[in-house]
Amino acid sequence: MQRSQRSRVGRATGFVVTGFAAALVSLMAASAVSAQPIHLRYGQAYSAQSSIFSLPILVAERRGYFVREGLDFHIVPVPGGGTRLIDALHDGTADVSHVATAFLIQAALKGSDAVAVVTEFNNPIYSLIAKPEIKSYSDLKGKLIGMAAETGSISISIRRLLAMNGLARDDYRTRFVDGTPDRLACLNRGDCDAVPLGQPHDFVALRRGHRLLGRSIEAVPRFVYTVTAARRSWAAVNKEAVTRYIRALAASFAFIRDPANRGAVVRTIMDTTGFPEANARATLELYFSPERHVLPMRGEIDMKGMEAVIGVLGEGGVLKPPLPPAERFVDLLYLRAAGVQD
Repeated sequence: MQRSQRSRVGRATGFVVTGFAAALVSLMAASAVSAQPIHLRYGQAYSAQSSIFSLPILVAERRGYFVREGLDFHIVPVPGGGTRLIDALHDGTADVSHVATAFLIQAALKGSDAVAVVTEFNNPIYSLIAKPEIKSYSDLKGKLIGMAAETGSISISIRRLLAMNGLARDDYRTRFVDGTPDRLACLNRGDCDAVPLGQPHDFVALRRGHRLLGRSIEAVPRFVYTVTAARRSWAAVNKEAVTRYIRALAASFAFIRDPANRGAVVRTIMDTTGFPEANARATLELYFSPERHVLPMRGEIDMKGMEAVIGVLGEGGVLKPPLPPAERFVDLLYLRAAGVQD
């Protein structure tokens, strides 16, 4: 090949390389822009942070699912819980919030545009635990029961359980005690004769000699207990953030449900609650052996379970007839966008 031809080939090759390099730089720059994480603030009550109800979120954090979905995820502690978690959506404290469905419904009926976008826990299992000397429901007559919030689903389901076993409202006294850890402390001190406890605190109480009378799931077999809520107006503008969050949570549920991951899930429960391994394993056995549908499969919202919440609130006198439709409190758009729900 003559020198002039070699020069032309060299220049052409150089142009190709230079053009490819420029295109690569442009692509990398575009990727860097698109890779910027989306900031997402998650409101959570202090009482939930050390409870089993934080399990899906903690697994998603530990497994890197939020990072994988391009989220800069932060938990924002919200004092008080209940409707204050909805208030946090309105005052700009949080973008999304962990909230009991009963409180979401009540807030929405008072004018909030907050809706459920994904389920965190379906039917929780609250054990009604009593002092050792209380051997039956009838022994609770005249006794003091440490209850959760009066208009919350825990208290309503426990009252239904008591009614199923022959106790009317005026057969026993109640006292408000917020959070499972504080209710266990009330029972241990002897200030409460019986209390509803979540896991694994109920197993601790039983090992200390207290007595199991029954479980909330006997009275309310289908439910949607806690959800992630967002304001309709905020979610509509931030669809990508909500969709990514749901995909991360769906991956978390899949991980928790896989028996091969049982050891890692047990360790997360231990770290969250501070309780021994035996209690953590007993909690998962209660949930999955047999399957009690405590956790959703991937975060889907069971509309029948939502209707059950509304029915329980109506039964407890919190809602007056005609009862509102479940669709009012749910937006399935983001679950569908995430490929979780049809």
